[in-house]
Amino acid sequence: MQSSSSKPMFPNVIIFILIFTFIFKLTFSFPTQTTLNTNTTLFGDAYFAINNTSNTSFIILTHQKQFSAGRAFYNNPFKFLDPLTNSSVSFSSRFSFMITPSSTSNHADGIAFLITSNTGLFSPKFGHLGMPKLSLNSHDRFFAVEFDTKFDTLNGDINGNHVGIDVNSYTSLVSVDGFSSGVDFSDGKRINVWIQYRDSVKKIKVWVSYFPNKPLNPILSAEIDLSKYVKESMYVGFSASNGDGSALHVIDQWEFKTFEFDYAFVDKEEEVSNNVRSKKGNKKQLITLFGVTISFNLLLVIVVICYWWRLRNDKVSKLDKGRRIELDKGPVKLSLVEIEVATSSFSKSRIIGQGASATVYKGILFDEQVVAVKRFNNISRGNLDKPFTTEFATMAQRLKHENLVQLLGWCCENKECVLVYEFLPNGSLDQILHKNSDALCVLTGEQRLNIVLGIASCLRYLHEECNKKIIHRDVKTCNVMLDSDFTPKLGDFGSAEVYDRDSRARKPTIPAGTMGYLAPEYVYSGVPTVKSDVYSFGVVVLEVVSGRRPVVDNRDLLVDWVWSLWENGKLIEAVDERMMGKYSSADMERMLKVGLCCVHSDKKKRPTMKEAAMMLKEELQVPVLPAKKPIMKIQGAIVPRASRKSLSTRVDDLDECPWSTPRTHFSEV
Repeated sequence: MQSSSSKPMFPNVIIFILIFTFIFKLTFSFPTQTTLNTNTTLFGDAYFAINNTSNTSFIILTHQKQFSAGRAFYNNPFKFLDPLTNSSVSFSSRFSFMITPSSTSNHADGIAFLITSNTGLFSPKFGHLGMPKLSLNSHDRFFAVEFDTKFDTLNGDINGNHVGIDVNSYTSLVSVDGFSSGVDFSDGKRINVWIQYRDSVKKIKVWVSYFPNKPLNPILSAEIDLSKYVKESMYVGFSASNGDGSALHVIDQWEFKTFEFDYAFVDKEEEVSNNVRSKKGNKKQLITLFGVTISFNLLLVIVVICYWWRLRNDKVSKLDKGRRIELDKGPVKLSLVEIEVATSSFSKSRIIGQGASATVYKGILFDEQVVAVKRFNNISRGNLDKPFTTEFATMAQRLKHENLVQLLGWCCENKECVLVYEFLPNGSLDQILHKNSDALCVLTGEQRLNIVLGIASCLRYLHEECNKKIIHRDVKTCNVMLDSDFTPKLGDFGSAEVYDRDSRARKPTIPAGTMGYLAPEYVYSGVPTVKSDVYSFGVVVLEVVSGRRPVVDNRDLLVDWVWSLWENGKLIEAVDERMMGKYSSADMERMLKVGLCCVHSDKKKRPTMKEAAMMLKEELQVPVLPAKKPIMKIQGAIVPRASRKSLSTRVDDLDECPWSTPRTHFSEV
């Protein structure tokens, strides 16, 4: 195969001329501008209105009342992805919107410019700016630019007036304060918006202004490869909702265009295109002909420059490709510069979780892969943080399991210690169970069973199947992450202990874990075993089925409550009432019984993780449970002083359970 430097230049010139001719025709001959009242389909509360002054149509997406939601989509889908080359098109859109709240103290949700593969994903009472809610195992996709007017901490909002980029999730990949451009989205004034995406540089830009001319600098510029998130055909439009607020959301003067080859996608050419459409037909032809003539006169110069630039960056491209290949082979050492680029220098707007030992940031590594960057605290030169060294040493065992959060890379440089993990968009199981008030997000019975089975499979792998025996020591819902399909993945190994298979000796240590999840014999002896992990798993099973926290009001234990229901013959009453009876009673009762088996006070009577998984899958009969909760008997227990002190500590606020960064060394949250 010839190198790029030995290829003849003349054929490249011919190909470039043909491509340029087609691009020029595509851009100037086929702009797509929507006609609102004839080419737009409305959903929910959206309706058309007429501007009597200009005799033009505009769209009102919501009524000025609570829980109103509306959407508007162009009738026909656009082609966004070439399945042969797996490359997306470039596009631009321009529109105006107005948000007029009924009260300055109770804002609505806001407006979203939306690209979706399915216009039927909506509910008339949906919040979150009326955007889709992807169901389990959904093959649908959406991309949105949100103009959010409500501060929602659960979705990672930075304030109640921001622009955000959303991909298949309400949590924005990146967001920017709207006031940074001097614009208040809820002041009722007309706000002009320009959105542009260029596939060649994988970058999207957003401009906002009260004035009709586009500002010099965008309010938001983000690198993203949409080919990874869009389907071949997608619908384009808008959505808005009021939630518990009240406002009118209005869309006016909407224009949308796509470009299969974005060499023609240049701001100046777009301005020329807009001006040409407003002139007489003969003048349009004259300008077009003049543009073609000038373009061909400059063609050879452009070809030489592009060819030289391609050769110059060929080596850099190969190196960059090599880095991406390394990520597929296993964890790689990353430079601090790469980490800072991925996280915008550890920007506060990228924080998605914070705990006692680390802070987690959402990052984009190598301009394409969304990752979770875990930055450990209190690192000094020559004195590495123990949670970092423990977690890194455990994950460095090259653990591979579908229900295990995968470590992609690491960095320890200039007093910074960082671990880079795969990003899981649905956050933690704790957040889904306890912090999401949206009734549409309540897990189904089938989802709960699949989640518990996934955790069991992962713990079985750690205990019995990987090269060394690993005791997690901090199994809890905070440390179980969920991907886009609600597949569970166990993470945070900052408290884990690794043993050789033939090792039996265990030394007492300070118990590490979380109140409510700790096995009683582990609390008293300080000696972790696989059965202490089984106990914690049992608590998680009971928590998943009941939807209740392991400790309620700083005193009542979930385990005691479920045992009391069993003793009174009312075990099924432990099932989460938010499911409203839509579940298999047999599955739920079996899960509760397996959970009680796992939290048996006598560790010898607890099943192994293999046995627990088989019980959940009805491959093994669940043992007969005792009529009453067994009483724990401990003889000659040796309790380390630090453990005694920990046992007398009050349980803190259970709401503090950060994304993949729980406290270690006997945390109480």
